[in-house]
Amino acid sequence: MDDLVNALLNGSRRAVARLLTWVSDESPQASPILTALFPHTGKAWVIGITGAPGTGKSSLVNCLAKAYRAQNLLVGIIAVDPTSPFTGGAILGDRIRMRDLSGDSGVFIRSMATRGSLGGLARTTRDAIRVLDAAGFDIILVETVGAGQSEVDIVRTAHTTLVIEAPGLGDEVQAIKAGILEIADVLVVNKADRPGAHKTVSALRMMLDIGHPASRTQMTAHHGQLLEVKTPETPHSDEPIWIPPVLETIATDEKGVAELVSAIQKHREFIQSQGLSAPLERQRIEIELHERLREALIQQLLESTSPEYVMDVINQVQNRQLDPQSAVTKILANHKQMVS
Repeated sequence: MDDLVNALLNGSRRAVARLLTWVSDESPQASPILTALFPHTGKAWVIGITGAPGTGKSSLVNCLAKAYRAQNLLVGIIAVDPTSPFTGGAILGDRIRMRDLSGDSGVFIRSMATRGSLGGLARTTRDAIRVLDAAGFDIILVETVGAGQSEVDIVRTAHTTLVIEAPGLGDEVQAIKAGILEIADVLVVNKADRPGAHKTVSALRMMLDIGHPASRTQMTAHHGQLLEVKTPETPHSDEPIWIPPVLETIATDEKGVAELVSAIQKHREFIQSQGLSAPLERQRIEIELHERLREALIQQLLESTSPEYVMDVINQVQNRQLDPQSAVTKILANHKQMVS
């Protein structure tokens, strides 16, 4: 274990690949190594890229990686792919869009299967990010699966979240339904050479003017949670508020990428200058602990409850002898009795 940890801290790609495989497979071997690596994390800037399928996320990730490599920064890429219904693994479709990065020793690409996880990320994505962080990567790009309106987990993982839109994919009202006004730190209209691109940009900017959290007092699960914003009826706060810029890009021609990199850097500087880095990290840790506790408690509960007992309760619910909430209460009471 010590040899693997030392190799990874010295940037060994073989060590990174091996540990990422263990992390992805949720192997017991990964846990002590992640514990040893954790003090060496917290240096990389994590950029989340999300959006509907067909918006060009993978092509844009390819362009961003090349731009950061031009700055001599090490880039790690985690591409969360849909789970194959046949093998249970990642389909690896994103790799096709990233062929330009092959052979670059300063770039490491890893695909991960969602394996049933909702929210656009795999359960082990956070641990995979920490592996790349400890290995010395400066920028980590995390591309979500592109599931649509459920992709909110990336906000709880990334420092800067890009939401990618494209013209001609449907009514702009979908942007409000998907909650991207709260999710996005930077809004990107990719494929801006297509008809209707300017209309999409105008619609997004109008929605930001009307519906962005800066227009009302609210506490959200994103950066706005840390800033109390005043309503028009109350005096406005003097504290600066980050309003997501709306940018146009054409990933296939690498147009607008420099402006996108600049916008990401400005958001990073805003977070750091406002003293938000530590509170945001604390918020992400709290959310992660709640999620891990929930999974651990459910696993513990199932391990202490016989499958026959659970099936009996299910039959009682099916026969209308118990309602679902009473069934949960019964299972919890049985668990308490078993462990006491």
